[in-house]
Amino acid sequence: MIRRASFLVVTAVACALALATWRSAAAPMPRGGEPGKVQVDVELVLAVDISYSMDMDELALQRDGYARALTSREFMQALRQGIHGKVAVTYFEWAGATEQRVIVPWRLIEGPETADSVATEIAQAPLRRAARTSISGALLFGAALFDVSGFRGIRRVIDVSGDGANNHGQLVTVARDEVVSKGIVINGLPVMLKRPSYTTMDIELLDEYYEDCVIGGPGAFMVPVRDRDKFVEAIRTKLVLEIAGRVPEARLIPAAASAPRVSCTIGERIWQERWGN
Repeated sequence: MIRRASFLVVTAVACALALATWRSAAAPMPRGGEPGKVQVDVELVLAVDISYSMDMDELALQRDGYARALTSREFMQALRQGIHGKVAVTYFEWAGATEQRVIVPWRLIEGPETADSVATEIAQAPLRRAARTSISGALLFGAALFDVSGFRGIRRVIDVSGDGANNHGQLVTVARDEVVSKGIVINGLPVMLKRPSYTTMDIELLDEYYEDCVIGGPGAFMVPVRDRDKFVEAIRTKLVLEIAGRVPEARLIPAAASAPRVSCTIGERIWQERWGN
């Protein structure tokens, strides 16, 4: 009788352990717990416009702005306040729908030394420009980069900068919605340093275009750049807010408003009026 009772106890324990193991294996893994990936606070994709509407001075200023922002005291302070104290960053440049090039592959930033290394990579890459403006292409390309990052962030963010409206490739709102549906936040840095001209196909109210047509996701925001002297400060402010998971206090209009103040196809329309295709 004692042997039978012992056998039943052992059997019950074995079954319980097997059930617990099965449940553990079957349960979905929470975000941030995927094995084999480095845990970080943010996976950040920096998508930078190099279309022909950007002059060489602006391209250099843009590069310098990102390099200095990543090594700033404010950025380091925001980094240390995170749960992991680490972020993953990649930097690519874009123009037309098929024109994207990774300048800095995924890198881990966990302190001044690693930040300096990323900033150096950005600063040393040759400057170049390319044709057309496809924000939609940049967003879709940036979203795909998360699949090969090797990191697992609490948040995933695409930081897209540019000085014009989408005029090539998929409609920007379609791409935006597709990216946001994957749990990715899109923030914007509209560059508004020059007066809009027919030659470069710039538009008025680019900040409103970015707000209503480009950015999206929980807490999405944009920081416009209207003054060359404020370029570095604007980039630094934006990166610090992204790392800290905050939004600008002055932001009044929600991302992707239901009634866009600027047509989200204005870039395509201007291109068609000028070139007829």
